[in-house]
Amino acid sequence: MTIAILGAGMVGRTIALDLSSDYDVTAFDLSKANLEELHNRSSTIKTAAADLADYRWHGDVLKPFDLVVSAVPGFMGFKTLQAVIQAGKDVVDISFFPEDALQLDALAKTKDVTAITDCGVAPGMSNLILGRINEEMKVKSFACYVGGLPTERTPPFQYKAPFSPVDVIQEYIRPARMVEAGAVVTKPALSEREIIHFDEVGELEAFNTDGLRSLVYTMNHIPDMLEKTLRYPGHIELICALKQAGFFESTPIHVDETDVVPLSFTSKLLVNQWKLLPDEEEFTIMKVIITGEKDGRPERVEYRLFDRYDRVSRTSSMARTTGYTCTAAVNLVGKGLFREKGVFPPELVGKHKRCFDFVLEYLRARNVNWRQV
Repeated sequence: MTIAILGAGMVGRTIALDLSSDYDVTAFDLSKANLEELHNRSSTIKTAAADLADYRWHGDVLKPFDLVVSAVPGFMGFKTLQAVIQAGKDVVDISFFPEDALQLDALAKTKDVTAITDCGVAPGMSNLILGRINEEMKVKSFACYVGGLPTERTPPFQYKAPFSPVDVIQEYIRPARMVEAGAVVTKPALSEREIIHFDEVGELEAFNTDGLRSLVYTMNHIPDMLEKTLRYPGHIELICALKQAGFFESTPIHVDETDVVPLSFTSKLLVNQWKLLPDEEEFTIMKVIITGEKDGRPERVEYRLFDRYDRVSRTSSMARTTGYTCTAAVNLVGKGLFREKGVFPPELVGKHKRCFDFVLEYLRARNVNWRQV
């Protein structure tokens, strides 16, 4: 099977390296530095410079490939996914875009395409878990808490990002959708902060973010659902100050005869502040709590993940937990374990026990270990 990887950033490289052991992989990116780093890690992976924001080229360039992985930044995600489906290619997508991917379901069915979307750690594994548990009991509530953090807490932000700062900031400004008592409610991102203790790292602060995404539509029978992001205490106070001061605004302001977009300016500054250094250690921490009824009795299911930077492969934890979930989905499609046509968020894949079990085992083989407690 031939696979095209669109995007060779930290997570895209991890995806390409994992898949290259079994498949013919070509990675596309505009950044020569990203492509060179990938080539230095593996000479078997083909690389090609491409402006992935020019969606016109997808049809011709993707013709030789059997499957596509979209690992582009969120602001490009929806149009990229649309272009790949239009080209008639099966696709697994990890881009975190604000649009509703299910709007492309009819197009995917027309093109006889399988598209698995939001296939990272969260959204991604959290959806997969809920999809499976929803088949086993009557679910009444779902809560997901997730964060990726540096092991060393460096002031002032105490944070490093494996993703583009633009995508991280989108989590901080995009209104968060929750489900309360059966109704969809929208709350400000960063709101309803609470302190949660984790044995592995101590106290972290949790706050609302728009992580439910497709679950709002596909699991609308569940009365209560929420997703919260985790950071070291104090981080969000700084972010709220930047937000209140206008640093995340998209409307240009005039500065010394030049129009400047505050969000673009802030993102440029934070690239270095939030960039993970080579071999800098970090971790991913996550828990999913589902309550409901089974056989007429109360039931509570909890899955936990604590994953660290891999010193042997020199791969960040967030890239591993996100990337390997994606490559597991690629193998579900490639091996014919999931054959349905259309657009499928992970909960519609995870409802199938053999798909769910395959993904957990695939991750376990790469030392990403989910525990049910």
